[in-house]
Order: sequence, then structure tokens, then C-alpha cells
Amino acid sequence: MTEKLDCVVIGAGVVGLAIARTLAMSGREVIVIESESAIGTGTSSRNSEVIHAGIYYPQGSLKGTLCVRGKGLLYDYLERHGVDHQRCGKLVVATTEDEIGVLRGVVDKAAANGCTELDWLDGKDAMTLEPELSCLAALSSPTTGILDSHGYMLSLQGEIEAAGGWIALESPLIDGEIHASGIVLRIGGLEPMEVLCNTVINSAGLNAQGVAHHLNGFAKAHIPPRYLCKGNYFSLTGKAPFTQLVYPVPGTASLGCHYTRDLGGQGRFGPDAEWVESIDYDVDPSRGDSFYAQIRRYWPGLKDGALSPSYCGIRPKLQAPGTPAEDFRIDGPAVHGIKGLVNLFGIESPGLTASLAIGAYVVDMLDAQGR
Repeated sequence: MTEKLDCVVIGAGVVGLAIARTLAMSGREVIVIESESAIGTGTSSRNSEVIHAGIYYPQGSLKGTLCVRGKGLLYDYLERHGVDHQRCGKLVVATTEDEIGVLRGVVDKAAANGCTELDWLDGKDAMTLEPELSCLAALSSPTTGILDSHGYMLSLQGEIEAAGGWIALESPLIDGEIHASGIVLRIGGLEPMEVLCNTVINSAGLNAQGVAHHLNGFAKAHIPPRYLCKGNYFSLTGKAPFTQLVYPVPGTASLGCHYTRDLGGQGRFGPDAEWVESIDYDVDPSRGDSFYAQIRRYWPGLKDGALSPSYCGIRPKLQAPGTPAEDFRIDGPAVHGIKGLVNLFGIESPGLTASLAIGAYVVDMLDAQGR
């Protein structure tokens, strides 16, 4: 027997939860299905836990607009719900003359996105703020911060459930079919079911393309290729060198081997960019060898043996290695023609910061098509 449901969100990562929360609080019936045994076990639990200011992304991009909007929404949410976070600030540093030009380009991108809360510092001023630092110039981003991402996701889950929604763990999508009357999903797990949905949000992260391929009747031309870029982190033994986060100028695949810390004060460096063919979360200790040279460009005081393997994440990239960065893809009926279906592809950084803005964006998209 096929049950009828209003909205199903596939994937209980931070973006799926934020979308489901927005849907539930708008009065919709919402179920989140998740293949794993807990929320947020994939990309959402394997990042820097940084609240980004929105300074790196091209003008008009979803990454840029949703990051800037999402930052404000996220800080307000964390404060109102008592989720642990800190506005610790960040320095983006240039260590060569060429990098100063890149840094000026970052200022221009940030301004185009509406992020104007930046201060230009010469090297002397930056090193006065952070005596362990070595640089020629820096951008100070005082609105950058860190948060307890798991506490945030638990809060989102609580709001979904308080609004009448629920989360079905260990409930993988088997397949689905597009019909004129809606979208049929076959869901596995301990209590397999078949449901007819008015709305399906594919927020499956690393498996978003796989989900789309399992929807019979969905044109494969609307499914972009997926490339996997692993980011490894190494933790720092001993005292943290900086009070703020420190980032080198950004590269094409990542924001560089930067310094962050958690809310307990544990310092770490990463992520790097390792293109891989399959998903695994093992950190190769030998990759730490290249970290030392990168870090010493802005922290020459790093001692040999001070880094140890920590954890890694996998970025669901839409661009192939060596090609320009791609934007988020949030594809609704205007793109693929299927009423009630929204696919989210390539949701990497700044997805955590942008999560609440993404939720609002998706609901606005559904409202525009008349649900």
C-alpha cells in the first residue's frame, strides 16, 4: 500500500535539516529520511566548523549570496537557541608580493557580495595582532566565527520534531518514480515503505547524484558529474599559536591549508585538496609532510613533529581537477520540469554557513511553483 505524504527530504545533514526545519515551520508535513543511524554523519560532521563571512565567491553566485545571508541568519539562530559559538575573527594573509594582488581581488569579490566588514592590514599591524604570524599584508574578517555544528544540527532536529515533522534514520532510498500525481519513493530499512510525495528535496550530499539517478523518469541530462575532493586535517600538539583563525589566500580547489581551532581551543590545520575516486575517511599520515612547508609560510615557528593526523572530509565537487570552481546547484522545476522536485548538487563549503539561507531559498522556490 502506498502512503501519501506532503514533503520528504532525503538526507539528514545540516542542509537537509535546515530545509526540513523551514518546511515544517511553514506548516508543511515533513519527513526526513536518512540512510545512516544518526544525523549529520557525512560532510556535515567533517569540516572546519567555521562560520564564513562570504568573501571569496563570485558576484551573483549562490555561494556568495547565500553565505552572506546565511551568516546573519545563523548567528541569530545560534544566539537565540543557545548553541555554542564564538565570533573569533579571521585573518587572510599574503606572504608574497603576488599574493597581495590576490588578496586585493578577495576584497573586490567580498564587496560585490555585500560583505564589507573587512579591514586591510599591512604586515606590521597584522603581526602586532598575532605575534607568531609572518606576512606582508592581511585582511581582517571580524565576523568570521566557529560553532558547535553537532549542537546546531540537534537544535534543528528539535525544531523539526516540535513542528510535527520527524526523522527516519536507517531509511535509505531504494528508488523512485516520477508520476503526474507526484513522486513515488521506495524506502528501505527496518520498516520499508512506499510513499507518494507532493514534494521531494534531494539533499543527499555526496550521494545526491546517486539519488537523482534512482528516480525513474528523471532525465539524466539534468544530473551533473560528481568529483570527490578529500580534505585532510592535522591537529596541533601544544599551545595554539593564534587567537584568530588564519587563512592563506584561496586556491582553486580549497581555501588553503588554514589554521582553525575548536571551541575547546584545540588547534588544527587543513584541509588540503586530495582528488580521490572513492569515499574513505582514512588520513594518510604522510600527507602531513607537505603541511609543514605550507604552514611555515605564515607561521615559521611551527616545530617538526608538532602535527598529527586528525580527520578528513570529502567535498562533493562539480568541477573536475584543474578546472574553475563551480557554484552550488539548487535545481527546481524551472530547470528540470518536474513539479515538486528540488535537487541540491555540489553543496560544499560554505554550505554550513549558508544552511538556513538555503532552507529559505528552497521554500521560496516551492512557493513560486505553487507547492
